[in-house]
Amino acid sequence: MASMIFPDEIDFDEYMHETDAHQKVRSASEYVQELIDRINNPVKRRFPVMPWHKTHGLIQFRPGEVTLWGGANGGGKSLVTGQVGMHLCAQDQRVCIASFEMKPIRTLERMGRQWTGFNPDHPAYAGSDEGEKSLLKVYEDFKAWTNGRLWLYDQQGTVRAEQVGAVARYCAKEKGITHFFIDSLMKCVSGEDDYNGQKSFVDELTAIARDYQMHIHLVHHIRKPADESHKPNKYDYKGSGAITDQVDNVISVWRNKPKEKKRHEGKMGDETKEPDCLLICDKQRNGEWEGNIGLWFDPESQQFVANPGDQPMVLFRHPEDC
Repeated sequence: MASMIFPDEIDFDEYMHETDAHQKVRSASEYVQELIDRINNPVKRRFPVMPWHKTHGLIQFRPGEVTLWGGANGGGKSLVTGQVGMHLCAQDQRVCIASFEMKPIRTLERMGRQWTGFNPDHPAYAGSDEGEKSLLKVYEDFKAWTNGRLWLYDQQGTVRAEQVGAVARYCAKEKGITHFFIDSLMKCVSGEDDYNGQKSFVDELTAIARDYQMHIHLVHHIRKPADESHKPNKYDYKGSGAITDQVDNVISVWRNKPKEKKRHEGKMGDETKEPDCLLICDKQRNGEWEGNIGLWFDPESQQFVANPGDQPMVLFRHPEDC
């Protein structure tokens, strides 16, 4: 099952300021040999990707990098990153989620729904023993599937930046975690105007990612836009400009609330062709692509899909299909 990491059960002090100096001081000849090996054996590495096939040639998650995920409150950041984390698990990555804004049971509830591709609260699963047994089987399978793939750090509310860094080091060193999600930055730094604290924290994360070849996903908030049609960019993020300067990738999540409003009012026109959500990548330090990716929301599965009318991705096979 998804494993829990409890702050009261582990002494993180030894991971607070760990530096692996012996890994950083190397002979120049070792680096030159790496260059020679690359020439003799050219290999184009494939790195973990997002769930949607149309994104695979555009964005990859490289070891040793930090990706900043941002957006407005209620804009779908956690839903998107949860689905991304689930798909990373499906690629045999080891994922840990440190959400200081949501209890682990709620995180797993939403990820479990995305994993099955259907709504466990649907009437078909209520009111009968058979429906209840089927639903229990779903979650037993989900429990087994997450084992060795998914961990959660169980702490909510404000947390010290040093503690988060220690947890990330612990996860990399002791658990072999390859993707570490932090939700969100403002829970780790005392105030929105603590620019030095923000810069120091993000600098520490970039060092941890590099030293342990782990990919860190950091969720952050944007400033309140003038109106809901504004599509965010890297200059809209709260706090210090050093945040976006230091990270490797910046991906903003924009929820198409104007389209939702038109739908609610029954005034849909050309908006039907518009995506429900945009992923806006306007920084990718070691990649060649920047731009927008349109996604459509499937409310039953709580998934985003690549095209209108697409079926949700299913990592779970229902007993009736086996």
